[in-house]
Amino acid sequence: MNTQGKAPARVLFYVQHLLGVGHLRRAALLCEALVEAGLDVQMVLGGEPVPSISFDGAHCHYLSAIRVENADFATLVDATGKPLSDATRSARREQLLALAAQIQPDAIITELFPFGRRQMRFELRPLLDWAQQQKPRPKLVCSLRDIVQKRSPEREEETLQLINRHYSRVWAHGDPHFAPLDASYGLTPQLSPRLHYTGYIAPAAPAPRPRRGVIVSAGGGAVGLRLLQAAIEAHRAGLLPNRPWTLIAGPNLPQADFDQLQQSLHSSELELVRFCSDFISRLAGAELSISQAGYNTVMDLLVSQVPAVVVPYIGSGETEQISRARQLAEAGRVSIADETGLCAQSLSQAAQLALNAGQQDDRSPELRLDGARNAAADLLRLLTGSQA
Repeated sequence: MNTQGKAPARVLFYVQHLLGVGHLRRAALLCEALVEAGLDVQMVLGGEPVPSISFDGAHCHYLSAIRVENADFATLVDATGKPLSDATRSARREQLLALAAQIQPDAIITELFPFGRRQMRFELRPLLDWAQQQKPRPKLVCSLRDIVQKRSPEREEETLQLINRHYSRVWAHGDPHFAPLDASYGLTPQLSPRLHYTGYIAPAAPAPRPRRGVIVSAGGGAVGLRLLQAAIEAHRAGLLPNRPWTLIAGPNLPQADFDQLQQSLHSSELELVRFCSDFISRLAGAELSISQAGYNTVMDLLVSQVPAVVVPYIGSGETEQISRARQLAEAGRVSIADETGLCAQSLSQAAQLALNAGQQDDRSPELRLDGARNAAADLLRLLTGSQA
């Protein structure tokens, strides 16, 4: 974009993580691609900073941090854990609108909204209205994972109306041959021609390494306690002994739970940590991965080609992870252990299936994993008017 001395186009990229950190990780990879494409990226972040996730090359603006109280997503709380007040909502809304006026973006990207993050409509609807009033109007883009939470027909219609009124593009960060959006959003045909499948947003593939040991990861950690407990018990019961096991709890596992897990470690082969800075590389050198089935975790599994057991999170009626896991299992990429009744035995059985299947399967489709770069190229076309 920065040709003949012209300033690079400015992008306001809004991301709100409420429980886990998957949205933030995917946004960081997309941000990296946008920066590499020559865009001036202004990240507007609504949650607490996560030290292990950076947005190199972008300017970061932090709104007053909020999150959900627990996994049912029913109650928003502020940084102190108090229920979100009207005053805090108003302050955040004014802060966001002031940032938009300051940045004067050529494009606005909203991560997940309006397909999700409906709790944030108190500030996002005013942002959309602000954009509508600008001359010229910034291009609005929704950045969406491959599978969305299924909603009622009324909610789906509300989403479609917001897209039709405000948005130029919906990026589905997936592959329609593997996980078409219409499997989870019934009005997908009516998104055309705005809908653009970018492919999956994945990290760079790590260098192959000799495989030894087990990596157990709980994502952000907020709902990962049962997974970590079952993994420890599976090791106690004899799963892959005499090897190193690394258990990664994540930043959001409560400290009391972390301490309890630490006390339950029965072997020097087991190591419990919060973070793992070389996670992808460690996966590439592992015999087995045990994890949930969030978007980013699955991308890590695919690029590292590690035999994998996934335990999809299904609490509070969530359908995203189980849908993704079933598609991957049908393609021979993972083995599933049901979160309901998860125990050492069920986890060990799933692990043996994954180990027996190995890394290759003739049914495995070749998935597009260059979604970040494709999204950046699409935004450049959108901003230059070379693509409607």
